[in-house]
Amino acid sequence: MATEQQLTNTGCVAKAQYPLASLTTFKVGGPAEWFAAPRSVSELQACVQWANAEGLSITRLGAGSNLLISDRGLPGLVICTRYLRHIAFEDSGRVTAAAGMPMATLAWKAAKRGWQGLVWTVGIPGTVGGAVVMNAGAHGSDTQSILVSTEVLSPDGSLETLTPDRLQFRYRTSLLQSDPRIVTQATFQLIPGHDPQTVRAETAADLDQRRSTQPYHLPSCGSVFRNPQPKSAGWLIEQSGLKGFKIGQAQIAERHANFILNCGGATAADIFTLIRHIQSTVDAKWSLKLRPEVQILGDFQAI
Repeated sequence: MATEQQLTNTGCVAKAQYPLASLTTFKVGGPAEWFAAPRSVSELQACVQWANAEGLSITRLGAGSNLLISDRGLPGLVICTRYLRHIAFEDSGRVTAAAGMPMATLAWKAAKRGWQGLVWTVGIPGTVGGAVVMNAGAHGSDTQSILVSTEVLSPDGSLETLTPDRLQFRYRTSLLQSDPRIVTQATFQLIPGHDPQTVRAETAADLDQRRSTQPYHLPSCGSVFRNPQPKSAGWLIEQSGLKGFKIGQAQIAERHANFILNCGGATAADIFTLIRHIQSTVDAKWSLKLRPEVQILGDFQAI
């Protein structure tokens, strides 16, 4: 099998058996059958066209946060959108950013302009595309509350603009989570006219608060489970006596029980098994099944 495949007349190349672990915040996972990292919408369209022609499934990969990939890797074509990056600010307070733009970067750029609305995103370890797909949120705010529209690429190669009412937003999810369309960019409505120094200070304070309450010293995916209101997943896990519990090199964080840490050399199987152990333990104690926020991809059936 060829190790590389030039995609039509673009500069984009598909690479075979490409290692994915370094592209995820968990730092685990096997290789992609094929991998491509387009740097423009035209290159992204070429990726989709090539996958369709070859009969390959497509998996989207952004910042690699909120994601657990099997040690066996992923079949088909993995398209990494983290290199799709552009930002355009409008006087009206709207900002349009490409799918690969980190939310934290966007938050700081808005803060420097004195624009409110993105302070809560500064600690989110994901991209614009991922935020739209999973309706990322924190501190009572979420993506749907500021989203004006998003542009998506359909499997047939066409581009379409969707407004929030068409995305079926719910807590930490949207229609796009199980939809083959790929986010290319999104437009957000912010509130201009504030003092930049004040907004920067608020943004820094939010980030400091996150760093003081969440573990950032070891690889993780962020929050593993959705919060089953009114209790938080972290509280339920902690009250089940699981803080610090370890399987292999995967450990429930002492600082925040809704985080699983890769303590060095953890496998995706370690993490997956720990997720299932948490679910069964919490269910036995509280008669409540925690739902993963982390997206689990690939084959874990033999575990």
